[in-house]
Amino acid sequence: MDKSAIRRHMALGVAVLTASGLLSLAGTGTAEAAALCSGRKVRTLPFSTGSVQIYKKRGYVCAVTLRERQGTRTYMSVSVRAWRARPAVNKGLFKHHAGPVTVHAGHRRVLIKGTVGSDSASSGWIRL
Repeated sequence: MDKSAIRRHMALGVAVLTASGLLSLAGTGTAEAAALCSGRKVRTLPFSTGSVQIYKKRGYVCAVTLRERQGTRTYMSVSVRAWRARPAVNKGLFKHHAGPVTVHAGHRRVLIKGTVGSDSASSGWIRL
């Protein structure tokens, strides 16, 4: 191998190592960003232990419940229900957030609920 081929191989190795290092650093942020809804944020339902973030995009309504303080796993839930439809629900023991859940609401009213621990919030039937 000549010197230029060795340099190309070394440069490729450095590029691969740099890219893998950057991907490992971005891993947790990417997972959290993927957990959030797309579209425009239309409303926030705050309560003492967290909040429900509500987004809308092209007739779809998406919601995620965020915990106020990160920590040990606690019961959390989020649900979105379009008028005359079954709710989409995500519930369980989570550290950071519950959801996202998405439903196609079109122009129908929706009911959004979120819970963190013993406190919760509900939107009531709203049109977004």
